[in-house]
Amino acid sequence: MIIDAHAHLWKKQNGIVNGKPVFYIGGGKSNFGGEIKQMMPPYMTDGENTAERFLANMDYAGVSGAVITQEYIDGNQDEYLLTCKSDRIKICALYEEKPLGDISSFDGIKICAGRLNDKNLLNHIEPFKVANENGKIISIDLADGNEQTEMMQKIIEMFPNLRIAIGHFGMVTRENWLEQIKLAKNKNVFIESGGITWLFNDEFYPYPSAVKAINEVADFVGFDKLMWGSDYPRTMTAITYKMSLDFIEKTSEITEENKKLILGENARGFYGFSDLSIPQKIKNMVED
Repeated sequence: MIIDAHAHLWKKQNGIVNGKPVFYIGGGKSNFGGEIKQMMPPYMTDGENTAERFLANMDYAGVSGAVITQEYIDGNQDEYLLTCKSDRIKICALYEEKPLGDISSFDGIKICAGRLNDKNLLNHIEPFKVANENGKIISIDLADGNEQTEMMQKIIEMFPNLRIAIGHFGMVTRENWLEQIKLAKNKNVFIESGGITWLFNDEFYPYPSAVKAINEVADFVGFDKLMWGSDYPRTMTAITYKMSLDFIEKTSEITEENKKLILGENARGFYGFSDLSIPQKIKNMVED
């Protein structure tokens, strides 16, 4: 059972970065605050990163379920994500430094903490309070290193029963990254690896240093606190969706039991997935 704990979807990209617009210009490329970036695979020629395309990738890679998180650089996708929710797809509403609307139909709240105008998390208690009162999860990408970890620890202590997923594997290639990982020593705090292949992109597949980092983190908090995430579709500009989990599936440096935990079992319990099935394996054209 494989579950993706960190993916993105959008109908139309209408984002912002450093106060400048982010928008699609064709061929999978976007104007990223004045710089042209390949933000989607080039075959996504209409600029739509839809659930249908994602589900096809999930089926091919053998992924049963996924959690859709959000990012300011894509723009608020709450309205579109409400049409995507299903037994296989859970969705997070986007916190935008203003009062939240009705989140009753969402499974969680996404906080892009590293992109907040006011990076003092103690000034953003509302999303944590709302999630705690309504049984939702918090998906949060913290600023690099330990800039926000002390504040985050105080919030965790305020809401000890709140389920919190720390994204981007603690920004593993940045200085003081283990300070984010240590937050998972708290009962209901988990670490998800969305973006880990981006952070180790210079090394590239099969990412031996990423595997080493996974084992290092497990030594700190245990494999039962780790969840795999793909960061689809951004990381698919360099690799295939299957490759984003294949480097974990094929490594001999992680036991089969621990692979099951990180690739799906932990996420199934943390996010509350039920009634998932394993997609049928279909041979591709280059397989015998």
